[in-house]
Amino acid sequence: RMLAVIAKLNVKEDKGPEFEKVMLDLAEKVTANEPGNHLYQLCKDAEGNYVVMELYADAEALEAHGKSEHFKAAGAGFAGLMGGAPDIQRLEVISK
Repeated sequence: RMLAVIAKLNVKEDKGPEFEKVMLDLAEKVTANEPGNHLYQLCKDAEGNYVVMELYADAEALEAHGKSEHFKAAGAGFAGLMGGAPDIQRLEVISK
C-alpha cells in the first residue's frame, strides 16, 4: 500500500534561502534516484513555514529513502539551518 508523508520543517527564521538550496538539491536527487518515490515537493505556507509533501509506493520505498546516501548527506547541509525537530506525519494512502 502507498504511503504519504507530510513533513513540517522547523527552519530558523533567517535561514530560508540557505535551507531551500539544500532542500531543492535533495529533492532533485530523490526524484532522480528513488523509483519508489512518486512525489517529493517542497512547499511553503502563507506564514513562511516549510512543508515537504512526499508519496511512496510502499513501506520499502520509504525505508529506502531514509537509508539513501543523498538523504544522509543532506543532513550535514541542514546543520545550523534548523530551529528544531521536524513534525513528521506518516499516512496510509486510501485512494487508488
